[in-house]
Amino acid sequence: MTGNICIILGTRTEIIKMSPVVRACERRGADYFVIHTGQGCSCDVDRVFFEQLELPDARYNLDVGSGSGRHGEQTGRMLAGIEEIKICEKPDAVLVEGNMSRAGRRFVGGGYDFQLQRD
Repeated sequence: MTGNICIILGTRTEIIKMSPVVRACERRGADYFVIHTGQGCSCDVDRVFFEQLELPDARYNLDVGSGSGRHGEQTGRMLAGIEEIKICEKPDAVLVEGNMSRAGRRFVGGGYDFQLQRD
């Protein structure tokens, strides 16, 4: 895959599961960036995960928090933040991990066509 790749993650589980993808992008010299939605309870705890997994800092952190308001409010802040970043960065591909609720709300209104590729 060539082009600008956006990797979106937000929970500690997603940081762990997406770490091999981030490292693969690093190894291949891919043009990529990470959006961290900041859904975890603590930025300090998330930082430990990034450090222990030897991941670069996310280019963007939306810091929406986990207990910050109702579910719809949190989702709205994520969508607005991701949309603004997508407009500026114009990624060619967006990669997410998560159940349909988490992954789906990140793509609402995304306007992307997706193809799975295997090496």
